[in-house]
Amino acid sequence: MATLEKIRNKAGLLVIVVGVALFAFIIGDFLNSGSTYFRQTHEKVAEVNGEVIRIQDYQERIDEMVDVYKIQMGTNNISEEYMPQIRQSVFDGMVQDIVLGEEMAKLGMTVSPEELFDMVQGENISPMIQQMQMFMNPETGMFDKNALLQFLKTINDENMAMYSMDQQMQLLQARNFWLFWEKNIKRQRMEQKYTTLLSKAVATNVLDAKAAFDETAESSDIIYAMQSYNTIPDSTVQVSKSDIEKLYNQRKELYKQKEAKVIKYIAVDIVPSPEDYAKVSADIESLKEEFASSSQVADLVNENSEVPYMDVFLAEEAFEPEMKQFATTAEVGDVYGSVFDSNIYKMFKLVDKVQAPDSVKVSHIMLVNTGNATDQLLADSLKNVLKSGGDFAELAREYSVDQSSAENGGELGWFTEIGALRGLGEEFKEAMFSSNLNEIVEVKSLYGTHLIKVTERTKNITKYKVADIEMVVSPSSKTYSNLYNDLNQYISKHANLATLEETAREAGYNVVSDYTVNATDQMIGTIRSSRPVIRWAFENKKGKVSEIFECDDKFVVAAVQGTIPEGYRSMASVENSLRSELVTQKKGEMIVQELAGKNLNSVDAYAQAMGANVDSVKFVSFGTRRITNIGVEPKLNAMISLTPVNQVSTPVAGNNGVYVFQVTDRRQDAKEYDEAEQIRSTDAANSYRFGFQAIQALTNNADITDNRIRFY
Repeated sequence: MATLEKIRNKAGLLVIVVGVALFAFIIGDFLNSGSTYFRQTHEKVAEVNGEVIRIQDYQERIDEMVDVYKIQMGTNNISEEYMPQIRQSVFDGMVQDIVLGEEMAKLGMTVSPEELFDMVQGENISPMIQQMQMFMNPETGMFDKNALLQFLKTINDENMAMYSMDQQMQLLQARNFWLFWEKNIKRQRMEQKYTTLLSKAVATNVLDAKAAFDETAESSDIIYAMQSYNTIPDSTVQVSKSDIEKLYNQRKELYKQKEAKVIKYIAVDIVPSPEDYAKVSADIESLKEEFASSSQVADLVNENSEVPYMDVFLAEEAFEPEMKQFATTAEVGDVYGSVFDSNIYKMFKLVDKVQAPDSVKVSHIMLVNTGNATDQLLADSLKNVLKSGGDFAELAREYSVDQSSAENGGELGWFTEIGALRGLGEEFKEAMFSSNLNEIVEVKSLYGTHLIKVTERTKNITKYKVADIEMVVSPSSKTYSNLYNDLNQYISKHANLATLEETAREAGYNVVSDYTVNATDQMIGTIRSSRPVIRWAFENKKGKVSEIFECDDKFVVAAVQGTIPEGYRSMASVENSLRSELVTQKKGEMIVQELAGKNLNSVDAYAQAMGANVDSVKFVSFGTRRITNIGVEPKLNAMISLTPVNQVSTPVAGNNGVYVFQVTDRRQDAKEYDEAEQIRSTDAANSYRFGFQAIQALTNNADITDNRIRFY
């Protein structure tokens, strides 16, 4: 009973404790589930009409496109300078997939599996595939469907175990390459369906067709005189504030803008010091004696030079002028240099020279290494057949797994020594240039076993083997540290927006002010790898001064001057350009009024009044976009087409000045008007234009939140 009484007395406290415990349980559960929400928010690279693009998906698509670029460019690495372009292309594609997909869904349109199959390996192969070099017949230069089907058969081979690890990786890479293009073909087909639907809804009528024909069917020759707007000082033309405001309101939709940052920045070049140049000069000179006497030239070059030793003989045409002059005049063993050129110290040695063919024509039969004992048996068997007079071309077509050359009897084409070394390797190069004509030589590579045969040679010429030591002068660690430390000390003393520019010149730094950057900008001006500075600016507020960023070959320090909010640019920000346009317009009105008041009746008289010369131009039609020696002047085009022959025009105010002209001749195109053909060609032109504009309009009208600045 006593215990029960104590519980009653403490009931209020107990309620509070239980309440706190329940709250802790609930809020803990919320925070745990909320962590998922916050994680998803941080993973969101963009949102398009409510559909989220996650950073993982975006990055996967980027990696996919990078792999495609590597295959197409024949490289293992993609330079960082290509990455902004790749990221933008992927982003545009993902946005387009969403907005176009929504429209297609509303219309009930789709690309069926059967339709896609027909475009990739059926009767109606997509033009995207037909244009790929890998599927071209080397003899005809035309698309070869058999090459495509063989490629698809190879990449879809389920028996991967028969291939080496390297070959399996190559097959996987080729498969991903193909899937990338399949997706693009499907998207292109979706675009084509959608834009075709729109273009069919806007048909060319007979009046449109006739007008389109007439635009270019008639052309005129003119003589003209022009008074430039530069002949009137801007200071003599008055433009009111109300005029500017009126023009601003007319153009306001053109001034929509995303959020932007205004920054000032200091950029310091990371360049070698005089001491760096002196050291590299001394280093290369210290090698001269050993370079001249050593028999291990390759080791010496590879240990000290920026470029590896190339153990090849080259014709004199393959050398740069300075090396050519040395090679063709030196004796074997002679050394030339050191010489300085474009931040590089160079030294050459003539290692040897021979009389030999510059190029050889080679064929091969490529056999895959499966790891089985039968591999070598097949190679040996083929060699015996060939030595007994077997037809190399027929055997290549039957046995070679290199389909691109097999179709041409195994022919690889012509090679120089350096071409063979860079394209096929040292063993190939040696076999090509040391074997006899039509001799069968076996060579191993990562791809398999090759039976090669030299079928032709060029005539003997003098060829030279030159060793080349090149040492690039770059900033030493000491130079790097000095530049960094000097800038760091300056910033630590003047980490203030107001004083940054005032003291910079005195310290030897140049400050660029009032520079506007957008979230999608990849560089500040021409400063490579400066995207991190832009990201920093969007993460900080006015007055903040950054740390030092290393941007390729520059140190950069930035300060945020302010933020331009999303919306419309202010009238003040565009006032100068609007004023300039209005000044030009008023100058035109002044010149036209002055000339009209003189009642002149010849182009020569107008030219004299303008202080100009009479010039001429031929073949100007209503559809001429740019008039020769004049430029883009649509008003002038229109007036020329309306003015009778031999009549002097009234003054015409154009974009660059006021024109007076006389049509001296007019001719009709000899081509007769074909209404049906004109309608067809106009519809085709409109279809392309409507398609581009339609997709662009969908993107422009979409609700897009772009968070890429958080990640890149």
